[in-house]
Amino acid sequence: MPAERPALDRLLGSASAGFAEEIWGRAPLLVTSDERAAGDDLSDLFSLAAADELLAGRGLRTPFLRLAKDGKTLPDKDFTTGGGVGAGISDQIDEDKVRRRFADGATVVLQALHRTWPPVARLVDGLSAELGHPIQANCYLTPPQNQGFGAHYDVHDVFVLQVHGSKEWIVHAPVVEHPLRDQPWAEHRAAVQQRAAEEPLLRLTLRPGDCLYLPRGYLHSARATGGISGHLTLGVHTWTRHHLADALADEVLRALRELTEARASLPLGIEVDDPAALAADLDAVRQEFQRLLADLPGDRIAAALLADARNAQRPAAVPPFQALADAEALTDADTLRLRTGLLLRIEETADGSSLRSRAGRCTVDDAQVAAVRRLAKSPAGVAELREATGVSRDGLRMLIREGILERGAEAP
Repeated sequence: MPAERPALDRLLGSASAGFAEEIWGRAPLLVTSDERAAGDDLSDLFSLAAADELLAGRGLRTPFLRLAKDGKTLPDKDFTTGGGVGAGISDQIDEDKVRRRFADGATVVLQALHRTWPPVARLVDGLSAELGHPIQANCYLTPPQNQGFGAHYDVHDVFVLQVHGSKEWIVHAPVVEHPLRDQPWAEHRAAVQQRAAEEPLLRLTLRPGDCLYLPRGYLHSARATGGISGHLTLGVHTWTRHHLADALADEVLRALRELTEARASLPLGIEVDDPAALAADLDAVRQEFQRLLADLPGDRIAAALLADARNAQRPAAVPPFQALADAEALTDADTLRLRTGLLLRIEETADGSSLRSRAGRCTVDDAQVAAVRRLAKSPAGVAELREATGVSRDGLRMLIREGILERGAEAP
């Protein structure tokens, strides 16, 4: 397995240096396996053997799998079955049905691999932390000489990682620049079809270890060449200025609810379809809206987006029984680190301090706060933490049980 390094560096190699300023959200980018890192074919992330394990050995249910053929998603009943005795469910993946559908030309889509396959989850955790945007991961397994989906665009940026076989990609310029989540390609089907008939912007073949970045909106279609093709897509659900606008509007509306004048009734006999009849009241509301908007502090917007961000992803997975055992066995020889992906904030109130994160909320004392602040910089030994912050071993054990800290290797 390749040595641990920043996720974006692993995907893009030296091209990661200018990615933020020159490529992000602006243009496609292809980085071949040789340009990334010679010998790193990304097979440690996912493989056909990994797909077999998920499909035949993990008891997956929908929506962790979907099948597509000729540009259409197949109904769940075509590849699911009941769970049998002791599992009263009806949507468990049937590997026999999947095998037959695949042999008949259907593309297998393993969804949300960031929740089901640890190597992909670790990559997604790291990349999301580096980019600052939530990320999902799917795998597309396409039969030889087949195409799962026709030309379309996504409403999220994607990193395409070829992990098995080869696939030809055709890319066209957008018909909608920077589409939002509620602006899918199906709403512009005619324009998409027309653009797809034009000369492509890119025509390329991805091979194991190659990485293709596509900003949202770029039209694309892909076809397996030769044998079975498998690629991961890391879908980046970008934060946009529209998110800021939504948050601003929500905060202003919340403030307007507290104003008596804004809650006042319109006149009797009002004709709400008459602009002239609405003019005076509309002008009053508009002025108040503009005043509140101008006075709205940025920290209110940041707090609103923080709540959305906490719900957008989960923290890095921590085995629950291992965490309990680690807490019990903690000694001064151990090292501790903050759990990845917590989105942790320290909240100070008149009643004391608390830690709020994707793991929940817990009340802490001053020494525990100091220990968390120290660990936010880098991992540290238990003995060092106790000496520097005054935190007790029991205080650290509690933070492990609460899912805030993870036990690492022994301190040198």
